Amino acid sequence: MLLNRQRLLAALLVALATLAAAVLAEVLRTVVFAVTVAYVLYPLRQGLVGRGLSRRIACAVATAVAFLGATLLVAPLLYALYRRRSELIAILEGIPDFVPISVGGFATVVEIAPFVAAAEAWIRDVALAVAGAAPVLVLELVVFTFLVYGILYRPGAVGTAVFGVVPAEYHDIPTRLHERTRQTLYSIYVLQAATAAATFVLSLVVFRILGYGSPVLLAVIAGVFQFIPVIGPSVLIVGLGAGDLLVGNVQRAVGVLVIGLVVIAFVPDAVIRTQLADWTGRISPGLYFVGFVGGILTLGAIGVIVGPLVVSLLLEVIDMLSESEVAPVASEGTAESAD
Repeated sequence: MLLNRQRLLAALLVALATLAAAVLAEVLRTVVFAVTVAYVLYPLRQGLVGRGLSRRIACAVATAVAFLGATLLVAPLLYALYRRRSELIAILEGIPDFVPISVGGFATVVEIAPFVAAAEAWIRDVALAVAGAAPVLVLELVVFTFLVYGILYRPGAVGTAVFGVVPAEYHDIPTRLHERTRQTLYSIYVLQAATAAATFVLSLVVFRILGYGSPVLLAVIAGVFQFIPVIGPSVLIVGLGAGDLLVGNVQRAVGVLVIGLVVIAFVPDAVIRTQLADWTGRISPGLYFVGFVGGILTLGAIGVIVGPLVVSLLLEVIDMLSESEVAPVASEGTAESAD
């Protein structure tokens, strides 16, 4: 009787979760983002409660951290795209319309103007889209804040529901998935954010020394690119080097390629990631890249988080399956040795 009740409740939970996803489709990315952020901030909330703060105040402080973090993550990029679009366009306009190429006895001229014009049009379109979406983004930020507070205030509700419908002998499965989720989200948020912040600071110094006209803007872009696995800010550095070569500034092109690739692209990964290696989600860079790209193409911006998380959980389930296959073999070997 109890087993039938658990099955009924499990089916009802899945059905209502599916219905909620359909009804809340327009804010689903905000809901997912809030859940993952609350996951990461739960230890902070627990630490504040352990220091004597009330549950409400601890949740309010953790939620304030989430609000500031989300604002600092999104605002610089939106500011760079909208308020500094003229500087980006000015950088593109410095590229000549035609570039002569000569290799041995072969010589030709490559027309760059159409690509520059397309890039300028894209920047203008994105800037206008950002301006038009500002009210929606503010509303989503309000929803995000309330969700994070609500989840942190009653963090055990979901766990109680899950363990209530899962038989006791299988409780290790959601527990391991929970741990894998926590590790992966820490890897995405804490490790990536720390690396991006270090990249911004180093980029700002390098771009100022090399004499670029918009060092803050370029540093923001480098920090954002740090969230792209495998590639990272190397794309920006190579692009700047190529742009300098096209306008004839060979000295700065060599400088940004040599110094930039070492200081901006390599040092944050080598230092920050090494120090925070214990918080990684045990997922290889290749699979992380697959999850990142697949998540972006399928789900949009929220895919940055959901894509690698899904891949990480898939690997955890595969590990559990392989362990369950090894266990019977080991027990059979023990039985034979006993005989």
